[in-house]
Amino acid sequence: MTAVIVLAEQEWQARQEAHVARMRRWVEPHQERKAAGHKHPVLDFLFTYYSYRPTRLLRWHPGPDVALAGDARRHLSWTGYVQTPSGVMLSREVLTEQRRTSVRFIRDLLVATQSRTPRLGCFGLHEWAMVYKAAEIRHESLPLRLGSAGTDTVVESLPIRCGHFDAFRFFTPQARPLNALQPTRPTQIDLEQPGCLHANMDLFKWSYKLAPFTPSELLADCFELASEVRELDMRASPYDLSDFGYSPVPIETPAGRAAYVRMQAEFAERAAPLRARLIALCTHILEWDQPSRND
Repeated sequence: MTAVIVLAEQEWQARQEAHVARMRRWVEPHQERKAAGHKHPVLDFLFTYYSYRPTRLLRWHPGPDVALAGDARRHLSWTGYVQTPSGVMLSREVLTEQRRTSVRFIRDLLVATQSRTPRLGCFGLHEWAMVYKAAEIRHESLPLRLGSAGTDTVVESLPIRCGHFDAFRFFTPQARPLNALQPTRPTQIDLEQPGCLHANMDLFKWSYKLAPFTPSELLADCFELASEVRELDMRASPYDLSDFGYSPVPIETPAGRAAYVRMQAEFAERAAPLRARLIALCTHILEWDQPSRND
């Protein structure tokens, strides 16, 4: 049986306060924009495409086999927490067979992705393929830097090799045959690779899919990486984001493509330890003993 780590009330409250302060700088501006009816083409993605509610980001979870000493009644109001002689902690009963199946899939996907050499040089063309010969633009409030014809020319002049299904599924029908790969949901584990911007953004998704098991410091690390990757994703897109203070990474030029590859490689390097931490968490969860309320 894994030893329980008992956190003194002062220690875990300090960690909780630090996490809340860290996440508030993202959550509160989003909530203010939403209340005012304003949209942000870069940052809103973290709260709309990803389904984790902003208020959930403000919750601090210690992770499995950690007991909170002192007054932790607030945690008892959240699903999965129980009072034990050591303190308030996650119950093994929250790990249903359905959750185990989900954790196994996440671990298998992350392990397969981590095992591959990063493939660079896709140049973020997935965003361009989403508007190729489109009658309507996905981000209709944003102008295209090169116009529709110029955007289509870039798509037709560069090789598209997107292997991420959740990006590929938004390609226009005319763009799909141009992609060197034809990813599907069943082939996700076979194709995902660590150089992919979306695969690295998705570490945030896997971190919250594993909640409440995920220590909130890890979830916050994944969220902040996703925010930076999203910025590159949109700066390299065909959209003009100058009104929002973003300069383009012009992948239609050799210099722009070289800059994109450099940043893509940096993100792959930064994502690797986060992916490893998530893999270790999945393994720990799956190796838990049988449920017991008396641990």
